[in-house]
Amino acid sequence: MMNHLNNGLLKPDKVGKMAIFRIGAVTKELGYGSHTSIYENIRMGLFTKSVKISSRSVGWPDYEVRAINSARIAGASEEQIRELVNKLHLKRTELFQAIEAGLYE
Repeated sequence: MMNHLNNGLLKPDKVGKMAIFRIGAVTKELGYGSHTSIYENIRMGLFTKSVKISSRSVGWPDYEVRAINSARIAGASEEQIRELVNKLHLKRTELFQAIEAGLYE
């Protein structure tokens, strides 16, 4: 299950195809009724940390939201989701390094 998620959802074809979801879009995508649920999941290691968009706003990469949602739908345990969250955080660093190296146009 996790290999499918890693191979399919964590490797965007091009940087330009990614989007950043704001908190309202994240709660809607995940089916949560409040923003508090997102931040509680972050504290528990069950959701990725936000990325800063500007001095007063944050968001989440769309592919991260979808990967975590797909894992939940597939029946992943909390431990598996924590592992996925850690991999998603590492992916951010790898993606930035690939951009710096000129691997993305």
